[in-house]
Amino acid sequence: MPEIAGISPKQHKALAALLSESTIAAAATKAGVAERTLYGWLQEPAFSEEYRRLRREAIGQAMARLQQVSSGMVSVLIQLAADKHTPPSVRFQAAAKVLELCVKWIETEDHEQRLAALEQAYDQQTH
Repeated sequence: MPEIAGISPKQHKALAALLSESTIAAAATKAGVAERTLYGWLQEPAFSEEYRRLRREAIGQAMARLQQVSSGMVSVLIQLAADKHTPPSVRFQAAAKVLELCVKWIETEDHEQRLAALEQAYDQQTH
């Protein structure tokens, strides 16, 4: 991890542990600090901000991987829904999921357009 103002090498180690362990207790042990110390660091603005940044980065990488395989997964859902040899309950679930995803996509697109319009109207009022 690159050097960040206000974060010690021990805190860098703790950040890495927080990202790789499932509990704060396990992260504290891995980083070689007391659990109470780690909780205290999480209250410090520089440390907690860097922790949030690193978590967003990790989630972004996971989302990129999901996007890479999403077309294939949609194809699987469509094939399951259309295959007459697939059990009816599985066909129903696959079809319902495809429809659910379509509705969510439309809702998300609508929300993005409405938000953009609101932001534009706000910008025009404030400038």
